[in-house]
Amino acid sequence: MPSRFLTLADVMEVLNISAPQAYALVRSGELPAIQIGGRLQWRIEATELEGYIQRMYQQTRARIDTDHDTPSDPGTRAKGLLVD
Repeated sequence: MPSRFLTLADVMEVLNISAPQAYALVRSGELPAIQIGGRLQWRIEATELEGYIQRMYQQTRARIDTDHDTPSDPGTRAKGLLVD
């Protein structure tokens, strides 16, 4: 049976991010978590992490769609900075 809760180390591994980045996601509330005990032991529900990942996909899609709707500088496109 998969574990319901993940540690910050688990989140770091799944998202391939550093400890300060994982901690910042939790502290900012972007990634909902609970604190166990008094020693800053954070636990993140696996479903919350999956929800966060899905939100990031949606935000990325929205940003890409917005970028495609905005006229761009042809020089920027020629430099390979924008992708269709």
